Amino acid sequence: MNESTVYLVTSIAVMALVTYLIRMLPLAVFRKKIRSKFVLNFLFYVPFAVLSAMTVPAVFTSCGSSTAGVISSLAGLVVALILALRERGLLTVAVSACGAALLADIITGFFGIV
Repeated sequence: MNESTVYLVTSIAVMALVTYLIRMLPLAVFRKKIRSKFVLNFLFYVPFAVLSAMTVPAVFTSCGSSTAGVISSLAGLVVALILALRERGLLTVAVSACGAALLADIITGFFGIV
């Protein structure tokens, strides 16, 4: 396996582990219902924060491997953010972001923009 495949598999495993642990840990540790708004918010938002912290840097470090540059990466990220803020589904966000990155890649390749 090459380095990028190992990184991908490791990233997916860490994301799955963090998401599972944050959701499962309160069930295993606390016997009573959690009433603290702070703890509830913390447990709800930690998986999103961890996944974002792992995904967003990967968007910008992958510029040389599969896209023409930062322009297509930014196009995909902007489309994903707009659709996510409009509360679209995960599949819609992912497919649209990939489509926007591909379209930006084609446009930048056609016009010779790097």
